[in-house]
Amino acid sequence: MQMALQQAEQAAAAGEVPVGAVVVKDGVVIGQGRNSPIGSNDPSAHAEIVALRAAAAALGNYRLEGCTLYVTLEPCAMCSGAMLHSRVKRVVFGAADPKTGCGGSVLNLFSQRQLNHQTQLEGGVLAAEAGQLLADFFQQRRMQQRQLAAPLREDALRTAELHFAQLPHYPWTPHYLNALPGLSGLRLHYLDEGRAEASMVYLCLHPVPGWSYSLRHCIPQWVEQGVRVLVPDLIGFGKSDKPKRQDVHSLHFHVQYLQEWLAHLKVPPVMLWVPVPMEPLGAMLAEQASGLVARVETLALDPPPGDETSRVALDAPYPDAGHRSAERAFADPRFH
Repeated sequence: MQMALQQAEQAAAAGEVPVGAVVVKDGVVIGQGRNSPIGSNDPSAHAEIVALRAAAAALGNYRLEGCTLYVTLEPCAMCSGAMLHSRVKRVVFGAADPKTGCGGSVLNLFSQRQLNHQTQLEGGVLAAEAGQLLADFFQQRRMQQRQLAAPLREDALRTAELHFAQLPHYPWTPHYLNALPGLSGLRLHYLDEGRAEASMVYLCLHPVPGWSYSLRHCIPQWVEQGVRVLVPDLIGFGKSDKPKRQDVHSLHFHVQYLQEWLAHLKVPPVMLWVPVPMEPLGAMLAEQASGLVARVETLALDPPPGDETSRVALDAPYPDAGHRSAERAFADPRFH
């Protein structure tokens, strides 16, 4: 079940409802899965189904006789049916699901003696841990929805979500914040990937021109190494609000809200990764937020690919010239 919880955490990091599953036969793990219906556009891609498919492939047999499936949440009707059809010997789940659970909460498919296979059922294993993952996820989602509903300042623009639909290699959950003094009501978007309790935290500034999408290849590599990765879209870029006036932007303005944002997140002192064009901003942030920044490193990024898909993705936040005031400000020799 601990391994299933790890799968659930990975699902949450990908923006999916945090449910994980593991299939074991003779003490050996033969299949793992996490919720992925959103990312895969597959309504059947529940954690249990993904794990069952992996186990069947490992055994070379769609019958999983003698196997135990561990899952962090009480199975739904679809997954319960798949377990019965695959002849799983035993199912162990964590948290109960009072809305769709078919292991006793709404109904108990496993107790139907009319069916031609009987599967042993046990619930409540590490239920508190599994339930807390779900509670945290849905609390965060509610907060994001409130942030999405935050009013837009009259002197700013906000790129509609439809422009970011189905971006390649950008699966991460958006985070929004506008309740910082330095933002003055503007909405800041950022990515927060990796384990919340990680001892190593990277803060990565995106290049200009560019936005958090420009770092899509770095993020999974760092997360795989156990690092927590923070990537803000600077105000005026990406999914963050975009003031219409160019003179809003200055190094001091961006440093102020970034410093407040870091303090708000209550993270250990970060390693700050800065692309070469952003070194003045990185240097000022490191100086003014010395207790929040442990070290500064230069981030070498490959030139953006010239294919049409990447070009469209990098241009997604800027449907017209009015959205590019920040780019013009950063390119102005008078910017400081």
